[in-house]
Amino acid sequence: MAKPQRIRLGDLLVSHEVITQEQLETALSTQKESGNKLGRELIAQNFIGEDQLLDFLSQQLGIPQVNLDQYQLAIDVVGKLPELQSRRMLSMVIKDSGDKYEVAMADPSDIFAYDEIAQILDKPFDVVIAKQLQLINALEMVFRRSSEMDGLANQFEQGLAEANDQIEPEEVVDTSIGETPVAKFIQTMFEDALQVGASDVHIEIDEKNLHIRLRQDGTLHLQTTADRMLGAPLISRLKLMAGLDISEKRMPQDGRFQLHVLGRKIDMRLSTIPVQHGESAVMRLLDQTQQILDLDTSGMRPEMLVRFRKVINGPNGMILVTGPTGSGKTTTLYSALSELNKPDAKILTAEDPVEYELPGINQVQMNSKIGLNFAEVLRAFLRQDPDVILVGEMRDKETVEIGMKAAMTGHLVLSTLHTNDAISTALRLIDMGAQPYLIAAALRAIVAQRLVRKVCDNCKEPYTPDEKQLAVMQSVWGDQIASLKFMHGKGCTHCHYSGYSGRIAIHEFLEMDKYLVSALQSGDLERFTDTAKRQKGFVSLRSRAMSLAGKGLTSIEQVMRVAVN
Repeated sequence: MAKPQRIRLGDLLVSHEVITQEQLETALSTQKESGNKLGRELIAQNFIGEDQLLDFLSQQLGIPQVNLDQYQLAIDVVGKLPELQSRRMLSMVIKDSGDKYEVAMADPSDIFAYDEIAQILDKPFDVVIAKQLQLINALEMVFRRSSEMDGLANQFEQGLAEANDQIEPEEVVDTSIGETPVAKFIQTMFEDALQVGASDVHIEIDEKNLHIRLRQDGTLHLQTTADRMLGAPLISRLKLMAGLDISEKRMPQDGRFQLHVLGRKIDMRLSTIPVQHGESAVMRLLDQTQQILDLDTSGMRPEMLVRFRKVINGPNGMILVTGPTGSGKTTTLYSALSELNKPDAKILTAEDPVEYELPGINQVQMNSKIGLNFAEVLRAFLRQDPDVILVGEMRDKETVEIGMKAAMTGHLVLSTLHTNDAISTALRLIDMGAQPYLIAAALRAIVAQRLVRKVCDNCKEPYTPDEKQLAVMQSVWGDQIASLKFMHGKGCTHCHYSGYSGRIAIHEFLEMDKYLVSALQSGDLERFTDTAKRQKGFVSLRSRAMSLAGKGLTSIEQVMRVAVN
């Protein structure tokens, strides 16, 4: 393709009556302060839409448009144009045809950028137009912080080696965020974690290496590996930031701190434990700026949401949300509290730890060192005249019994429990020592939930189940399985070659009716289980997961992993 011609964009837009002369003059005036290019300033002023501008440029310059969300970007191809230049010029090599490249640009009329790209690339290239936001997102996905972390790890390691191999961690860290290699390493580690949407950062030390892994959409991925000598000062620095004792390495410790990362306020929840070769640390990332506590966005099916709202707005009783760690139980309960949080309601929570601060709600952090546990706080709550009580987790018989008595004396009690599904929750409470008649009197509803990984929209393709998978599917759908469309992701840069992007919540809702109450009161657990499975409107986790797989939203592998019982 020939080199794009330099055009006077503003005059061209006016002459084609896309914008007015007044709008052009306004944009040119404000452009001096903003520093934006004219096209971006016109968009910012709402004088023209980005799609409209790109269509105009495409027609005038004879350059095709592309949708980068549909491209499978190869790292080695994109890397033909260095990261610094790609970000500065908002340009990216997206295709290598052998004899030439294809370069996506946000502003193809920028002939200075074109000339610079031509000097860098080793063969001719064609230009295509892409949306600015798509280019930025693609650059963030391809140019992750892993290579930067490797370089900082090397600096960090050299600094320690030059000082002394036996240097104490206290000598290489301080409580401030500075420009030292360890500070830069931590900042970069968290920036990379946020870029890929990680929920947790794991720092692990073995005999030879330090491993940092990120949990993304429920699955751990290796972020970087470095020399194990970096582990002690790195964890000591994190301990200082969380206000923990850096001299104590024999006992587990828990703390939290805040950082501003990529313009967002992030709460870090730190947990350390002693391991064979030092200490291991795990940090949960809680993004306060992205906090959405709304039942309408919880993923519950509309008919289930109606029933759930009815029980949480009831005057009393216990409502349990169950599932494994990381299944979104706390988010569901917080969303319920946000809906119940009104001036006429006194709400108290006992949590370990307090994950999100909820305005207008009295939240108590457990502290086992001084005997402040769930049972003790729950007793105190009953003297505080509450309307709604949230207990972070039903961990023991004493907490369960106090919670149930509160539920029977005019309080709404919300809590969590680790069980596989809604039906087994009542059986688990009995195993913990609660009397069946007490459960029958106090319990109002149970929500069991899981998070299944969503197939990446960018690289999804049809998938044929194997014999074992077909057998499981046929147990639910029978002959209808032939009409279903199963998908899986083959992996691309958008999903970091995992085949998955994001997660979908699935729920199981069991409401205590007179038949279930009767079965519990009589202690007939077999009748309770059979009655629950036949309850009108009850949809199991497995059926819900299979339904999503049949629509191509998740994979059969996720169904088999999450809800095979």
